[in-house]
Amino acid sequence: MKQKIIGTGLSGLVGSRIVELLKDKYEFIDFSLDSGVNVLDKENLATAFEKHKDAVAVLHLAAFTDTNAAWEQKGDKTGLCYRLNVDGTQNILDLAQKFNQYLIYISTDFVFDGTQTTPYMETDTPNPIEWYGETKYLGEKLILDSGYPNFNISRITYPYRANFETKVDIIRKVLAKLKNSEEVKMFSDQVCTYTFIDDIAASLGYFLENKNTGIYHLVGSSSHSPYEMAKLVASTFGFDQSPVKPSSLEDYIKSQPGGSRPWQKTLVTSNQKATSIGLSFKTLEKGLEEIKKQI
Repeated sequence: MKQKIIGTGLSGLVGSRIVELLKDKYEFIDFSLDSGVNVLDKENLATAFEKHKDAVAVLHLAAFTDTNAAWEQKGDKTGLCYRLNVDGTQNILDLAQKFNQYLIYISTDFVFDGTQTTPYMETDTPNPIEWYGETKYLGEKLILDSGYPNFNISRITYPYRANFETKVDIIRKVLAKLKNSEEVKMFSDQVCTYTFIDDIAASLGYFLENKNTGIYHLVGSSSHSPYEMAKLVASTFGFDQSPVKPSSLEDYIKSQPGGSRPWQKTLVTSNQKATSIGLSFKTLEKGLEEIKKQI
């Protein structure tokens, strides 16, 4: 019989691929509004947990991830961003503790401020500069401060995959523009770490089997400016690179009426801890080659 895993956010960009790749080994129980479970309704959630108390783990992916919309809710603890990322996480944590289930909380590199010149490690102190990152860090802190030992915080960065119509990731947005012969203007003065979702899924499969605890960065093995990323997408998929034009994050921030949300400039995240236990993550170049095959 397959082990049962409770999951939130399983219909999303990352969650749905995790289910696709691990469903032969685990039975995923979808806790979502679609299945009648509301992580913000304690009573409703408790009933669902009670029904599946034989689940060996809880994979908590559900989050408010729209960074611009989150910024508009800054400081508002009644806003959906705070309620889902903080209150929802508290509710999940309480019940995972009650039933002594292994809890994996999916977090983000946005807990960092993007000013560090060396890659961010798990030992670096978070310092979020915008509301989405702040609420995700508050979720991390709830778990870290709870004293519950049976947890794993996995931070992921700029995830991409070959196919998923519901939400188009940054790589496929660039690809769509190239296919339509549109200009692709991308920041050349920002650095990000792009991560192939299949590698995230494989790593989480390893964690579900081995119950690794602590904080891990499940992130790609190379970092690039968005401009470099777009040029790499063009060359991998055989498109002319000339429509890819550099633009400036600094200029963009200055141009926003009433000011822009804060942006992290250098979000290079290290996967050294995860690779030291045998997990592997593709460089962007290798990841793009893989999605080209899958598409």
